[in-house]
Amino acid sequence: MAGRGQIVSLGIALGAAALLLGAPKPEEPPPPPPSVALAWPAAQKATITADLPDGTAYEPLVFLDARTSIGSAPSRDEKFLRLVKRGPGDTVRELRRLPLAQNPSFLSPAVSGDTVVWAENTSAGQEMWAADSRTGRQIRKLTADTGDSRFYQSQYDLVVAGERVHWVAAEPSSGTEIRSVALTGGPVEVRTVPGNWALTDWPWMVDGLADMAGAGRMRNLVTGEERPMPLTRRGTTACTPLWCRAVSLDADGYPKIEIVRTDGTDRQQVARRTARTIISDVAVLGRFEVYSQVTAASELTGRDELLIFDIETNRHVRASPEAGDVRYRNGVLWWSAGTANSFVRHVLDLRTV
Repeated sequence: MAGRGQIVSLGIALGAAALLLGAPKPEEPPPPPPSVALAWPAAQKATITADLPDGTAYEPLVFLDARTSIGSAPSRDEKFLRLVKRGPGDTVRELRRLPLAQNPSFLSPAVSGDTVVWAENTSAGQEMWAADSRTGRQIRKLTADTGDSRFYQSQYDLVVAGERVHWVAAEPSSGTEIRSVALTGGPVEVRTVPGNWALTDWPWMVDGLADMAGAGRMRNLVTGEERPMPLTRRGTTACTPLWCRAVSLDADGYPKIEIVRTDGTDRQQVARRTARTIISDVAVLGRFEVYSQVTAASELTGRDELLIFDIETNRHVRASPEAGDVRYRNGVLWWSAGTANSFVRHVLDLRTV
């Protein structure tokens, strides 16, 4: 016969088992986002080396497709900075070269159809140029009358519309100049507006770059229509005509990224806690919000996890577990992976998703 102590012990064990069976299971962490290859198997992707075939370091500035880009590289004798078109199979065509003694740079390329336009800076000043992006020919200077131009590392720094190139410049009395020149070159048209404006998807521009809260209003350059933008508490807002990105602090004090339509509806949380914005453009192609997530390895590698939120499907997709130097233009996203001394660039054409 079992002793009393044994019976009590058995009762305690059975009671504990019952409690365990009835207790709610600990919440499991959500599954990791699928990779690009799994989520979008048909999307065009590519990997390119950091150097051109001649051994010079290549910096892509805009991609025409996943395997064709326009970018800069020094000449082998290190006397010039070249603007080149790099194609499949590492074919290279030189478009322009500027003496390195003039401290040159090629800036803010924009593509429209078969035309690519860009700004180039030297110690002598700034000029706008254009070329046929398909053939690399018909290279021409559009103007040297650029004003005190303002570029914000956005795909809208230069906008091609109505056979003209548009950009903004600072106006001396703290306003903004909306400038444009024909794709064939010629005189520059200038319109001055009060406020601190930047171009976005044509024909819209957005104000509020000097405001701590970010975008406050949007104006149509053709019709004059003006819209107020939905602001967020304790945060900043950046907008296109379709979507705004609101970055603020949640109730626990963590960063939070949200997207909301410009009429204030359809607010969606993209990410929080260790998430941060990684490109200046908002909801690219009207569908994808690109962001990064700090991971345990970020402090060691200096690179964050690169993710894309698909607004249409409400799904997160992982582009890379660790990405550096993330860029976006013309519907194409690219980033580097590897070490500072040995890296490659990965390219994803979001237009093909």
